Amino acid sequence: MTSRDADPFVTHRNLLFTVAYEMLGSAADAEDVVQETWLRWADVDRTEVRDARAYLVRIVTRQSLNRLRTLARRREDYVGEWLPEPLLTAPEVADDVELAESVSMAMLTVLETLRHAERAVFVLREVFDMPYDEIAEAVGKTPAAVRQIALRARNHVAARRPRQDVGRGEQQAVVDRFLGAVRTGDIQGLLDALAPDVVMLADGGGVAQAIRKPLTGAEPVARLLANFALLAPTATISPTWLNGAPAALIDADGELTAVSLVVEQGRITRILAVRNPAKLTALDQEWPLTRTEASTTPAEPGDSAP
Repeated sequence: MTSRDADPFVTHRNLLFTVAYEMLGSAADAEDVVQETWLRWADVDRTEVRDARAYLVRIVTRQSLNRLRTLARRREDYVGEWLPEPLLTAPEVADDVELAESVSMAMLTVLETLRHAERAVFVLREVFDMPYDEIAEAVGKTPAAVRQIALRARNHVAARRPRQDVGRGEQQAVVDRFLGAVRTGDIQGLLDALAPDVVMLADGGGVAQAIRKPLTGAEPVARLLANFALLAPTATISPTWLNGAPAALIDADGELTAVSLVVEQGRITRILAVRNPAKLTALDQEWPLTRTEASTTPAEPGDSAP
C-alpha cells in the first residue's frame, strides 16, 4: 500500500501516538487514546474532512484531555514520586533534537506541572508547530485564548526545563562513565560524573522499593549508588536509549529499573529511576516517536486498527 492509497489514520498513526504520549506520559494510555481515535475516525464521513491530519490530531487531543482528567485523580493517590513511563527508542530519534527534547523523561516531568489545556497547547504549538486556529479547534477555545495559554505555558516550561547543551557523543561519554562507576561502586567516579546539585527521583509506585522523596546533592546520591554495587553485585547494567537519549536498564535478580539521565555542562544534573513494574512493560520493543507522518504503513507496535 502506498502513502497515496493509505487510510490517513494509518499514515498518521505514529504521529498521533506521539501527540498522545507527550500529553499523557504513558504508552498504555496513549495507545488507548489512539484506538479511541480510530473508532471515531471509522464513523466519519471522509468526504466532509478537508484536512485529515488536522482532524485526527484534533480527535486525539480531545481524547487525551479526557484521559488526563481521569489520570489526575489516579495520581493524587499515587505513592511516592510519579514519573512518566519510559519508552525504548531507536538512537535515530535523537537526530530530531526538538523531538528528542520534547519526549525526554525530564521534559515530560516538566509538562506534568502544567494545567491540562496548557499542556495540550504547548505540545501542539511548540513541538508540532500547529497553527493557533487548529489548536483552538482541538482544545475548544478561541485562537486569542490559545495564544495567551501558549505564552503562559512557554514561560512556565522555560523556567523549569533542563538545558542539555551537549552533543550526543559527549552525552553518551558522560553516561558511560557514570554507569561504569555505578557498576563498581566507585564513589569518586560517581562524584566526578555528578553535578554538585544533582537531583535523583525514583518511582516505585508503592510496589517496588524506592526512595519516596527527591535526593539532592552529589555526595548523598553517590553514596546511595555506591551501596547499590555492594547490595546487588550480580546486577546487570545495560546501556540503552530511552525517550531519545542515552540511558540504562538495570536488572537486579529480576527486578528491573529504567534509568534516564540529564546531562548539562558535562555532568549529570538529574537522575530519573523508574522501578514500578507497571511502567516498565513497554520496554520490549522500540516505539516509533515522530513529528511527521509515515511514508508507508507504520511499523509495530500497533496495527492500523484495533
